[in-house]
Amino acid sequence: MREPLPRLSPMLHCVYHPIYSQLVLPPSHGFPITKYRHLYDHLTTTVAPGRLLWHRPDSLDPRRLSLCHSDDYANAFLTNRLSDKAIRRMGFPWSETLVARTLASVSGTCLTAELALEHGLALHLSGGYHHAHFDFGSGYCVFNDLVLAAEQALTHPGIDRVLIFDLDVHHGDGTAALCASRPEIISCSVHCESNFPSRKPPSDLDFPVEKGVGDSAYLQTVDQALTLALRLHSPDLVIFDAGVDVHKDDRLGHLQVSDEGLRQREQLVLSKCRDSAIPLACVIGGGYDRDPDSLTRRHAQLFRAALTLG
Repeated sequence: MREPLPRLSPMLHCVYHPIYSQLVLPPSHGFPITKYRHLYDHLTTTVAPGRLLWHRPDSLDPRRLSLCHSDDYANAFLTNRLSDKAIRRMGFPWSETLVARTLASVSGTCLTAELALEHGLALHLSGGYHHAHFDFGSGYCVFNDLVLAAEQALTHPGIDRVLIFDLDVHHGDGTAALCASRPEIISCSVHCESNFPSRKPPSDLDFPVEKGVGDSAYLQTVDQALTLALRLHSPDLVIFDAGVDVHKDDRLGHLQVSDEGLRQREQLVLSKCRDSAIPLACVIGGGYDRDPDSLTRRHAQLFRAALTLG
């Protein structure tokens, strides 16, 4: 029988680095790079001033990238030797700031998993780079922080299986491909079927939903997916990609999930893992609304839900 988790502290363990929003992108670029700073400011001034315990990640040692990425790919990215085609597929123009930001963000998810194993729950104001493959980046994802964090967690005594529970609206193709040969890391994706990427290698568990699905059907699918994943695999850690691009107003989503639907989703996942005594590491994942206030409120739902757990 699984040991109960420690009672959650009044303080919520959160991971953040200012560099997450310091990347300079062209004005026409589609990625909302400032959302991390906006979310941090919102959390510290409005949602829970005084209740969040902040942790700043160090830069990831590049040698750790070999746990799930090709040395040739990693070195080419780090030293600005990627082809123009590879850079376009990655989605970001190369810069030294991009390298520093990437290594800090990947390290942040690894730190979040460590904190979750120690405290039962931790949340990262970045992460969810599930389109990163063994030897290429894609869709604004350079290195797969989810799989790297899972690999690190598996080095702990008593951690034999890790579930990556991916609720970003886009299928986690990189995660699925990387985990295909890793039976100790279970990939589970609930995503919009008619959305990026066009090629979707099978996850251990896939739950595609149709374009236009709203709260009721979506939440039912999430509940079924998590219930099945926990029952089949009994993971020792869950890494939750809480993408808010499922929202009806997200420009890349194609679903019809409301603010209330997001609130219920976050509450469902956090409560089910807590009730099952499974440590939970959360990353905020995707969200592409051009209105920073709306996007901030959606990502903040995850933290509001975490603050209600006792």
